[in-house]
Amino acid sequence: MGKRTLSVALFAAMLTVAGCSGGASPSADETAAAPANPDDASGSITVLTNRTDLVEDGTMKKYAAEFNKVYPKVKVTFEGLTDYEGEVKIRMNTEDYGDVLLIPSAVAKGDYPKFFAPLGDTSSMKETYRFTGKTDVAGKTYGIATFGTANGLVYNKALWKKAGITDWPTTTDEFLDDLKTVKEKTGATPYYTNFKDGWPLESPWTNGVGSISCDAQATDQLAATDEPWAEGSDLRTLDGLLFDMVQQKLTEKDPATTNWESSKTLLAKGKVGSMMLGSWAINQMRDAAEKAGQNPDDIGFMPVPSQKDGKFCATLVSDYQQAVNIHSEHKEAARAWIDWFTEKSGYATKEGAVSVLKSEAMPATLQDYVDNDVQLIERSEAKTAEVNAIDNAAEIGLNKPDYRKKLIDMARGATDGSFESYIEELNKRWSEARQTVGS
Repeated sequence: MGKRTLSVALFAAMLTVAGCSGGASPSADETAAAPANPDDASGSITVLTNRTDLVEDGTMKKYAAEFNKVYPKVKVTFEGLTDYEGEVKIRMNTEDYGDVLLIPSAVAKGDYPKFFAPLGDTSSMKETYRFTGKTDVAGKTYGIATFGTANGLVYNKALWKKAGITDWPTTTDEFLDDLKTVKEKTGATPYYTNFKDGWPLESPWTNGVGSISCDAQATDQLAATDEPWAEGSDLRTLDGLLFDMVQQKLTEKDPATTNWESSKTLLAKGKVGSMMLGSWAINQMRDAAEKAGQNPDDIGFMPVPSQKDGKFCATLVSDYQQAVNIHSEHKEAARAWIDWFTEKSGYATKEGAVSVLKSEAMPATLQDYVDNDVQLIERSEAKTAEVNAIDNAAEIGLNKPDYRKKLIDMARGATDGSFESYIEELNKRWSEARQTVGS
């Protein structure tokens, strides 16, 4: 994950220059239909990915070799991009942005038909795939998720046990007390923000909307409220927890020096107690534990510390969505890759993530959730376009790091301001933006 290098306004301007400002419906020949049989798919395709690690260690090449056993006439080349969002946004000013790509968050949902080929009718695809609502535009699906992820906190169970804590906290106050205990009894850093890298302050926190209220429609409802940070709301609870952790000195001493790759080892060795991340991170943390000579079973995953009617809830959301470039000359081959990678590669299982296929069970990484009856809620994305439009107009960035970075800076005294005054400002900006975009 990397820096976002373009403002929303600049990106929109670039797309207009590229001649993509219309809203025309895709024609039949633009549809990326699945090939009737493997020999129908041919040509060279380029797949853009944020998984630079899997490109560099040869894993993606191994996937391509397996794919070629089924589709021998398709040559697959990978481009691993470190600053995926920033680089792809720039390339989308041209027609050259790969044949298969992960949909950048900066592209408005309503604009998907301008850049991506439809993959099929949502009404039929939703029977097979999870998360089709995220890329549904006018009844067509434009992306298939690489996998799904449940929200929660990755933590070092051995460290927490050393501090005398064996049960999951059920409230944010109890969680804060547990973090204090971890700090006092072990000397470890109770929570690690990954402030410098930024992206861990984005979706890992915003994906929690719905887990506090146990409401699958929680994100959609942001389009209909003037106060997303009202008392008792999901956003206020989540952002309040982040603020309190920092203010109470339960996080790293200098957030400007955090490092994502190093943080895995710190958690694995019990030098850090917990991090808010999707369940996709569990296997990465366990791999880090093995490499560090630690027990991978010490890495656990707990729900956000909040219950409704005595039960924990966790949102189930999609990771990046795989799409076909509408300008691709080999749409059939590109679609063949997406279908194979989704259904046959085993990628989701290897990552310990939730399969996008509804027919597959929850992964072993979420066994603690299954055993403890954590209610998994597949979050609705029906109003994503409206929510994103308000968010962009308000210049808050629910899926960007800036406003939470400011929250952290206030909490640690690096910037003036209080939690209450900042929340009031955010609500005001959101309300005004709703009027601007006509919601």
